[in-house]
Parts: sequence; structure tokens; C-alpha cells
Amino acid sequence: MLFTHDTECSLTAMAALVNTDGRAGEELPDVAALDAFFVTHTYSGRHEHSEDELRAVRDLRPRLRRVWYADTEGIVAIVNGLLRENDALPQLITHDDEPYHIHAVPRDAPLATRMAVEAAMALADLVRTGELRRLRICDHPDCENVLVDLSKNRSRRFCDAGCGNRAAVTAYRARKTASRN
Repeated sequence: MLFTHDTECSLTAMAALVNTDGRAGEELPDVAALDAFFVTHTYSGRHEHSEDELRAVRDLRPRLRRVWYADTEGIVAIVNGLLRENDALPQLITHDDEPYHIHAVPRDAPLATRMAVEAAMALADLVRTGELRRLRICDHPDCENVLVDLSKNRSRRFCDAGCGNRAAVTAYRARKTASRN
């Protein structure tokens, strides 16, 4: 494990949230989709299942997407802004049979607030460890998804939307065509 469990979960969830608003269209079209996202990324605490909550989560995405295009100072400004605006106060907590980890807002804070602060805390870990190069844009030419490379050797190039498979098929076909000529 490169980072603590909660940091890796937060980074993965942050990239997934950003990617719900991409070329494929709106992937959080309704409250049911947000419910599924909540479960998939093992969020805990308050969840209102409301249109207002959905709107607040959607509104967070463009700000988080900017992280992938910002330099270190820009990322620090985003992180500090998210922490300040949400009155983050880091504390150690354990729940749901999870080991101690850091929560910086109460579990009954709005979901979008918790998502923002968890992303900011995870990004702070990347800044502190000098690992911002782990934030990447998918290498597939037709994709703008973001990813977090959590591999030991920093070799991940493609997002989770099947782009690695598409690239491999394209390369295979190119090799087959070249071998025929």
C-alpha cells in the first residue's frame, strides 16, 4: 500500500466522481445513481437521497477536475480552499470495523462537504509526499478521464473505462497490418 487506506479510497473516489461528468455524458443523472456511487465508494454517514444533495455533489466535480490541470501551488490553493470553506478539523475516528483514520468533518455533514474534505485531505497527502505526478489524464486519445496511478512503479496510463483494452486492440491491429505488408 502506497498511502493509507482512507487516502487511497478518497483518491479513487475523487477520480471516479470527476469522471462522472465526461465525454460519455452525465453519469450521475439522478439520485439513484448517486446512491450507487455512495455504496460503490463505501461512503458512510449522512446521505439525504435528495435532488439538492445530487446538485451539490455535481457542483463539486469541476473544482476537483481542475486539480489534474493545476501546478502544485494551484492544487494547494484548491486543497486549502476546500478545507477552509468546510471548516475542516481533522480528528482520528474509527467506525464500521475500519481502523483509525482521519475525518475532518462530522459524519452528519452534507455528503458533498464530506466528499470535498476527504478529497482535499487525500490531495494534501499527495502534496506532502511529493507524489502529485500520480494524478494523470488517460493516455487514450479519445478520452479525457482522470486517474490516480496507485501502482508501485507509476506505470498506469489508462482510466477504468476500457481505454487500456481499446489501446491494446488498436496496437494489435496495427501490428497485424504491418506484418502483412
